[in-house]
Amino acid sequence: MTDLASRLRRAPRPLDPDKAAEARQLCGWAEPATAELIGGTAGCSPYLAGLIGREHGWLEAACADPEGAVAAELSDLGGHDLAALGPRLRQAKRRVALIAALADLGGAWPLEEVTGSLTRLADAALQAGLETLIAPQIARGKLPGMTEADIESGAGMVLFAMGKMGAHELNYSSDIDLICLYDETRYEGLDQHEARSVLVRVTRKLAALIGDITGEGYVFRTDLRLRPDAAVTPVCLSMGAAEQYYESVGRTWERAAWIKARPCAGDLAAGARFNETLRPFVWRRHLDFHAIRDAHDMRLKIRDHKGLGGALSLPGHDMKLGRGGIREIEFFTQTRQLISGGRDPSLRVRGTVQGLDRLAQAGWIDRDTAEALTRHYRAHREVEHRVQMIGDQQTHKLPSSEEGFERLAAFMGRDLAELKSELTARLEEVHALTEDFFAPGHAPAEAPEFGEDVTARWPGYPALRSDRAVEIFDRLRPEILKALSEAARPEEALAQFDAFLAGLPAGVQLFSLFEANPQLTRLIVDICATAPGLAQYLSRNSGVLDAVIGGGFFADWPGVDALRSELAGLLARQPDHEARLGAARVWAKELHFRIGVHHLRGLIDAGIAGREYAELAEAVVAALVPVVIDEIARRHGPPPGRGLSVLAMGSLGAGRLASSSDLDLIVIYDAAGVEASDGPRPLATRAWYARFTQGLITALTAPMPDGRLYEVDMRLRPSGRQGPVATALPAFRAYQQDEAWTWEHLALTRARAVAGEPGLGEEIEDFRRDLIAQKADGETVLADLAAMRARLAEARPASHGWNLRDGAGRLQDVELFAQSLALRAGSAGREITAQIEAGRAAGLVDDAGARALDHAAALFRGVQCVARLLTGGGPLPEDPAEGGARVMLRESGCETLDDLRRALDAAAARAEEVIDRALQGARPGENG
Repeated sequence: MTDLASRLRRAPRPLDPDKAAEARQLCGWAEPATAELIGGTAGCSPYLAGLIGREHGWLEAACADPEGAVAAELSDLGGHDLAALGPRLRQAKRRVALIAALADLGGAWPLEEVTGSLTRLADAALQAGLETLIAPQIARGKLPGMTEADIESGAGMVLFAMGKMGAHELNYSSDIDLICLYDETRYEGLDQHEARSVLVRVTRKLAALIGDITGEGYVFRTDLRLRPDAAVTPVCLSMGAAEQYYESVGRTWERAAWIKARPCAGDLAAGARFNETLRPFVWRRHLDFHAIRDAHDMRLKIRDHKGLGGALSLPGHDMKLGRGGIREIEFFTQTRQLISGGRDPSLRVRGTVQGLDRLAQAGWIDRDTAEALTRHYRAHREVEHRVQMIGDQQTHKLPSSEEGFERLAAFMGRDLAELKSELTARLEEVHALTEDFFAPGHAPAEAPEFGEDVTARWPGYPALRSDRAVEIFDRLRPEILKALSEAARPEEALAQFDAFLAGLPAGVQLFSLFEANPQLTRLIVDICATAPGLAQYLSRNSGVLDAVIGGGFFADWPGVDALRSELAGLLARQPDHEARLGAARVWAKELHFRIGVHHLRGLIDAGIAGREYAELAEAVVAALVPVVIDEIARRHGPPPGRGLSVLAMGSLGAGRLASSSDLDLIVIYDAAGVEASDGPRPLATRAWYARFTQGLITALTAPMPDGRLYEVDMRLRPSGRQGPVATALPAFRAYQQDEAWTWEHLALTRARAVAGEPGLGEEIEDFRRDLIAQKADGETVLADLAAMRARLAEARPASHGWNLRDGAGRLQDVELFAQSLALRAGSAGREITAQIEAGRAAGLVDDAGARALDHAAALFRGVQCVARLLTGGGPLPEDPAEGGARVMLRESGCETLDDLRRALDAAAARAEEVIDRALQGARPGENG
């Protein structure tokens, strides 16, 4: 590092010329720029003038290398006895405070270096004090089981730096907030009680060593009141007791405090473990907008207690707690971190400036707001430091007199009028930027007269059973009713919103989220007016709305590989099997909702939505398979033999699902001659894979607090319901070769390995391709297909209009025929278009027929995808809601619903004609 003089950019104007001249004379070694800085500093600050007078001999070398001087002071704190340590710590404080002040006043150090040097001093002082106080206790055997090797780690005791110290943001006259805990696992039985009493005494002595004012001054004022239940607990308590407290009664302000907490002295490893233990307490899994109101209430209580409310007036204004002050920026940042940090680990940082930057990077706040608050935060901290440096007072208040303001302006090298104008502008802008976040503008006082018979039911709904929920909802209600009244069919939209509200189990968290994010209210209204099924899904899974404001909701779809990797990483971070299943549900439901909203808003069409639903399901299955394997392996050992492969059948195999589709799956394993697993409780191979299959079904279908993932259908396995739930590879081969019916071979045309051992999946795929090639031009395929169609027609008579799946020429009929084309052509293609094209290329259907089939499939699938989204899987009503009708017409390209019905019937008729012509002359078989 270079010397101080070469980095100076500014200097105070001396208010007291005599003090300035005296200081310059003491520091005759100083070159002009440094002398000007020293004189201006002494001429404005009686406290710093005293330090210059006391440490001028040391200051010459310190100015030659400020960073080196600080490092040398910190490295020389250890190894002193208790009598010598107190004076040595105070000397280090004087010196670090002096060089930090000069570097700050001269513009040589940025804010982070100033606050960082003071924080490093506090860390080093606490570590030196703790070691000095612990050593004699260990030597006298007062801490059972501890030896000299445990002195550095504080014999299991750890000091947590809270607040500004935790974030390396100590101001010039900060006190230090500490929580002192000890790792009770280092002590056994009665030893713990003895150790606790010793560590409590050590804590008290340490606080006195650091905080007492002596003839040498003080090091840092120390505050131990942030510990759990400070009024009744000892100053040092066990980590177990602290954890129990936070889990049971921890409050929002304590969560906010632990954002900045870090172990700073003692057993740092144990401290890091405790920080991780508290992670679920601090960082909630769901977006926590409830924290906004708690933070706002805290701000108001502080203002009321300190008498800081009312309009801005500069004389005596509190730069920390007052209007537009430092605390408002800190609360804004920390509260946003609390809200979002459970979902976004990148926000889990301690520093205020770093927190603002991370929030902007992740899209939680806009970049202009982050940059403005950062500028104001730095400027506020600079003013705060100047106010404190004048007399080493723990104050944050601007001067009350004009004389005091003149001193401050001189100390900052500023024009007085310009400084006042700038302070006023900064404080007001901070208040404007932060106040709307904590107390957003209220909705119009009057709600429209609309739907009184429906809204009269609302007070009895579960979501409105608490006073807090009612209070928030009353503010939202006018805007909600206004938006509903403006829908194309207001009564329908209101009815669906009513159903949504009735289905909510609770309201405070969700209503708080709406209040903080008004755009969500409009989204809910749009969904209620357009897609009742999606609204019903929302009422059961309201947590998915977190994703809308979670950043990236409207970004491009990441693709199946990225999804598999993301979910696998998420599940790996969960503590146990149940937590993994719960995390998978939350993750999948958010993405499922995202696809639905994108489709509803026209950002994607039905084809893309179908592919995305399928990729989501594939990612879920692929990520859960190893989770289920690990859970079974824990008790019964790893999979015996070569392992297993999960085959997707039906629509998932073809890579296209609808919003409410179930999953057709088959599990195939290869025992490779191994008869049983190798584990604590071995299982026969067949039993191991049967247990795995049941475990996978449970993982996908079991209802949990966050709902279920999918319904699973395994009837496409060999022998259907009568066969084993998991099939051995040789049995699968033999069955498909010798026993399978034509419909099972048709189903095999869409089979695809989506999880499990890649090598086994490739082998099954090779077998599938070979088998389909063998069946090409099979004589019985058309006859069996004709028999299948006859049975389906008898079971589900022909219909028209909104019946999209059943009936001649409709979706199921076209899909079965396309599969028969693939089988007869020996094609391994899975998707319906590829199968139709294979049939055309093989001459099994002419060009016009292929176009008719492809058109019918696209039209029916597109409308079906919309219908599933709108209804949640139920039948389409004869007269769909206006918003839903618009989506269906957009998807189909038709002008009216009547046009769409006619188009569906016409497409079905043409497809039926093509299929009938292909089957003409085929005698119904018996193997259908």
